[in-house]
Amino acid sequence: MRLGIFGTGYAGLVTSVCLAELGHTVTAVDKDPDIVATLSQGQSTIHEPGLPELLVNNIKAGRLKFTTRSEDAIAGSDIIFVCVGTPPRSDGRADLCQVEEVARTIAPLLDGYKLVVEKSTVPARTARWISWTIRRLAGPEAEFDVASNPEFLREGTAVRDFLQPDRIVIGADSGRARSLLLDLYRPNFDCPIVLTSVTTAELIKQTANAFLAAKISFINVMSDLCETLGVDVATVARGIGLDPRIGGQFLNAGLGFGGSCLPKDLSALIKVAEENGVDSGMLKEVQRINSARVERLLSKLETALWVVRHKVVAVLGVAFKANTDDIRGATSLTVVPWLRAAGANLRVYDPAAMQKLEALYPPDDHLMYAQSACEAARGAHALVILTDWDEFRSLDLERLRSLMRTPIVIDGRNLFTPAKMQAAGFEYYSLGHGDVAPSVETQRIAP
Repeated sequence: MRLGIFGTGYAGLVTSVCLAELGHTVTAVDKDPDIVATLSQGQSTIHEPGLPELLVNNIKAGRLKFTTRSEDAIAGSDIIFVCVGTPPRSDGRADLCQVEEVARTIAPLLDGYKLVVEKSTVPARTARWISWTIRRLAGPEAEFDVASNPEFLREGTAVRDFLQPDRIVIGADSGRARSLLLDLYRPNFDCPIVLTSVTTAELIKQTANAFLAAKISFINVMSDLCETLGVDVATVARGIGLDPRIGGQFLNAGLGFGGSCLPKDLSALIKVAEENGVDSGMLKEVQRINSARVERLLSKLETALWVVRHKVVAVLGVAFKANTDDIRGATSLTVVPWLRAAGANLRVYDPAAMQKLEALYPPDDHLMYAQSACEAARGAHALVILTDWDEFRSLDLERLRSLMRTPIVIDGRNLFTPAKMQAAGFEYYSLGHGDVAPSVETQRIAP
C-alpha cells in the first residue's frame, strides 16, 4: 500500500519505519525542514534500539521518504496516518491543535477516497471533530473516512512492539475503512485484532495507559507498607505477579511512571470523565501517589546527608526510563532543580539523554555533566539513581565505593538488593526494600 504519515515524532517515526519494513511505500511529513533533512540522510532523531538500522535500510530500498510537503504524503496514498503530538494543556486536557492542523491540511488536498487514521493518542470522540473539520473544508462531495488505530509502543522496545504486537485495535465505522486496515495488517501479523467503533478504539488506548499507571501506583503504595513492616516489595510483587489475573509487568516499585504517555493520558482521561459526570477520584489518587514518589526519594536523601548544601551529589539517569533519550515526565526534571536550589554540587550522567537536560540546565560551577557513571561518582557524598539503565545495574560496586567520599546510594529504581549493597560497604536507601547501613567489616569514615 501507499501510506502517508503526518508527524515524525516518537510514534510517527517508528510507525513510518516499521510500515516501510513490512513492504509498504511510506511518505512521512514534518514541518521542520531540519528534521526532514536529518531523517532523509538516514540519521534517527530519537534514541530507540533497532530503529537506525531499519531507517537506513528502507530509505535505501526506496520504500521510505521524508518531506515537508503535505501534498506528497496525500497524493496517491491509500491511508493517511495522523501521528502528531497531543501534549497536555495546563488544565490537563489534551492539546489537539496539531491534530486539527492536520485535518485542515488534508481537506483541500483530497484527491479521491482517503482513509484518515488516528495513531496519536486522543480523547474519545476526537474522530468526530476530525471528520467534521475535513467535511466542512472539503465540501459534501469529498470521500473519506476517519478511523482509529492506536499505537501501543513502549519507548525502548518500540520497534519490537510494532513488529511483534500483542494485539491490534482497529476502530472503524464503515466497512470500507475496516477492510483497508485489515488488508494492511492481516498479511503481516498473527495476533488478536480487535474490531470496534472509532470511539471505542480511542477509549481503549486511554484506558490501557490509565490502568498501567494505576498498577504502578498500587505497587508503590505497597512498597511503602513493605518498608514499614520490614518486608521486601520485590518478593511481594513476584508473589502476586505469578497470578495470571494480575501479571508481573508494571509491578516494579520505585519512582513511579513518567514519559510522554502515561501522565498525559491519565490527565486527559480524568478530564473526559469529569466532563461526562463520572467520578474520577480513583484516577486522581493514582496521580497523587505517583507525584509523591519523588518527595519520598528526596526525603531519603536528606536523611542520609542531613545537610545537602555544598555536598557533592552524583545523579545517574536523566531519561525517564532506560533505552531512550526522552526526558518528558522524567524524575530528573524534578530532582535536578531541587538539588540545585538546595545548594548541592551536581555531577550528572546518562548514557543517552544528557544533552536534552543540558539544554535546560547548562553546566556551571555547581553542575557538571560527566562522561561515565564512575566520573560522576568520584568524590561524591551521595549517589542517586533515577533511571534503570542496565549499565547502572552492572556497575563495579567495589570501584564505585572506592571513588565516593562517603558510600551512600539512594536507589530510586531498586536496581540492587539491600544485602548486596550492605556487603559491598554502602549505606543504601531504596523504595520498598528497607534501608541499610554498611556491615561493620566494610564501614569507613569519610575524609
